[in-house]
Amino acid sequence: MDFDFTPYFEKYETLVKAVDTVFEQVQEKHPDCVKCEVECADCCHAVFDLTLIEALYINHKFNEKYQDKPEERSALIEEANKADRQAYKIKRQAFKDKEAGKSEDEIVRDLAKVRLRCPLLNTLERCDMYEYRPITCRLYGIPTAIGGQGHTCGKSGFREGEQYPTVNMDLIHQQLVSISQELIQEIGSKHVRMSDMLVPLSMSLITVYDDEYLGVADPEKTDAATEPEDKEK
Repeated sequence: MDFDFTPYFEKYETLVKAVDTVFEQVQEKHPDCVKCEVECADCCHAVFDLTLIEALYINHKFNEKYQDKPEERSALIEEANKADRQAYKIKRQAFKDKEAGKSEDEIVRDLAKVRLRCPLLNTLERCDMYEYRPITCRLYGIPTAIGGQGHTCGKSGFREGEQYPTVNMDLIHQQLVSISQELIQEIGSKHVRMSDMLVPLSMSLITVYDDEYLGVADPEKTDAATEPEDKEK
C-alpha cells in the first residue's frame, strides 16, 4: 500500500514508551513481587487480541525483520497458522458458551486458564520479536485492571487483597483504538468500523494488509483485475 504509516507508528511507540516506564516504576517499587526474568515465558501462553494499530505495527516489523530470511519467515508463518487455528477453536467455544447462557465473567475466567503458545516463542523460550512485542506482553507481570477486574501474573509475588499500583488497561485500549480511528480516517477506508477490530497476534502475522484488505482499493482496478479476458479478441 502506498501510504506512510510512520506517523501512526510513532504515536504507538510513544504509548509503548509510556507503558514501559510504568512497568519499570512498579518493578522498582516492588522488586520482590515482579518475577519477570529471561526465559520465563508464562505470558507467552495466553489468549489475547491486538487492536488495528498494534496488528499493523507488528506485521510491518515482522516483514521488515525477515524480508531477507525466507526460511525463518516461512517457519514462523507456519507456526502462526497453527496458533491461529487454535485461537479460532478457542473463541468458537467461548461463543458457544455464551449462546448457552454462560456469563461473560465465567467465559473470561475460562479463557484466562487457556494455554495458547505464541508463534513467536522460540525453542529457547524467548520471543523472536521481543523488541516489538505488544503492550499486553509488556505489562504482564504487574497488576492490571480490565473492566474493573484486577489481574496479575500467577508467578508474581503480588498478594490478593493488598493495594498496589494498577494499570487501567481500558484507558490504554481507548488510546490504541483512537490511533486506529485516526489512521482509518486518514486512508479513507470504506471499512469505518475496522478501528474497532481485534485480532490474535497470529492473525496479524499472516494477514496481508494491502489496499483491498484495508478498504482503500480502487473498485475499477479491482474489477478490471478480476474480470475474465474476452477470448474472441
